[in-house]
Amino acid sequence: MNTYPYIKNIRHEEILKLADQVHAEEGQVVSKTLAQNDYVSVTLFSFAKGEEIGTHDSIGDAMVTVMEGTGKFVVDGKEYFLNAGESLVMPAKKPHSVHAPEAFKMMLVVIFPLEQDI
Repeated sequence: MNTYPYIKNIRHEEILKLADQVHAEEGQVVSKTLAQNDYVSVTLFSFAKGEEIGTHDSIGDAMVTVMEGTGKFVVDGKEYFLNAGESLVMPAKKPHSVHAPEAFKMMLVVIFPLEQDI
């Protein structure tokens, strides 16, 4: 039996708040990877006010869920403001960026295509 932890960097079998797992100081964007393989990536992010991740794209669909605060997401030129508890899917291959008008935390889940779908 494989005992490899598929979800890493957080305790198993313990109730926790995902937002408490990442903390950004002024001038920082902090990330913590919880799962990463050829099919899926799950990462927590904490953004200090005024920070951003510049425009880029992904070969997979990327779903963000804001856990605390408010984040601004620009997808293919269109702006979206998400509050805690709200989610947005950023489609594969569309340029997108992330901005922190205030400090905020989010979870990012990316689903990658199967090799034959690329």
